[in-house]
Amino acid sequence: MNEPGPRSASRNTISWTTDLIDCLIVGAGPAGLTAALYLRRFHRSVVLADAGLSRARYIERSHNLPGFPDGMPGPELLGRLRRQVADVNGSLLETEITGISARPGGGFEVRTADTSIEARTVLIATGVVDKAPILPGLEEVVRRGLVRQCPICDGHEHTGQRIAVLGDGPHAQREAMFISHFSRPVHLVGLAAPALPSGDGERFNAAVQDGRVKAYGSPVAQACLQADGSIGLELRDGTALCVDVIYAALGCQPRSALAQPLGAEQDEVGHLVVDPHCATSVPGLYAAGDVVSALDQLAVAMGHGAIAATAIHRHCLESAPHPEPAARPAALPRMAAARPSVPQAASVESASAR
Repeated sequence: MNEPGPRSASRNTISWTTDLIDCLIVGAGPAGLTAALYLRRFHRSVVLADAGLSRARYIERSHNLPGFPDGMPGPELLGRLRRQVADVNGSLLETEITGISARPGGGFEVRTADTSIEARTVLIATGVVDKAPILPGLEEVVRRGLVRQCPICDGHEHTGQRIAVLGDGPHAQREAMFISHFSRPVHLVGLAAPALPSGDGERFNAAVQDGRVKAYGSPVAQACLQADGSIGLELRDGTALCVDVIYAALGCQPRSALAQPLGAEQDEVGHLVVDPHCATSVPGLYAAGDVVSALDQLAVAMGHGAIAATAIHRHCLESAPHPEPAARPAALPRMAAARPSVPQAASVESASAR
């Protein structure tokens, strides 16, 4: 993959032409960029705040995004979306949002380290962070792109291969059973505890008994990349395994902290709870993409962005007068549309196609 480079717009170069913009979008991944595109096409004043954390930047090539039969690299997808937003005079602020508070009388004040922005609505599209396994020798395996996060995204590409799942507890068991549809047996190895069947997991026990999953009674000790490109796993009891790819099954952490002080409802994991229009429990606050509890996929995130943007447009129509488009100049300067920087290799934290 290409060397990292500077992102495409200078930080804090926007000249504000209105006291209250229609929407501040936090996060410039597929959900946030799609929402920005729709909102600008609705002639809404929009600022897209980008901290450069989209997981899509780490996708080497996604083969399950509809409409791209040859696959689509994540950075290229982001670049295409940015060009579309630029074509409708979208605006990008390359910075991290540090806080959001409600304004008296409605709307929000959104703060960065050195400025604040007032907006009628806010869209949280900050995604999640995958929890990465810590294991001696795994870094080289990660650099080769052989540690995966999302079998929905790329399980098809590993059909018939030797697959190991690293993780503990019910989540890892469910992941191993899911992946056994693509290849079997799936080798389930614990990180901190044995992966043996338990009395309260009837489906998992059945999967072990019929050979779909092989569970090991010793946690993994280390990993290494073999000369032939396969992966060697050594367990603490000395057992040695050789596999072609590893799936990490440790779950993820939603980036929903910005919405917490506003009182937005969350589920037990920390995803923001939304209605069918991507509205949170806080009026004027919306959420889209992986930060919402749903199927973590590029196509879903983009759909969320479209739904949220349309709902935000309707919210603005109801809450404030809207000038005729012909009488309204572009509220903010055009954003740059160069391709985002590309990490050198897919990382464990961000290797999924979501």
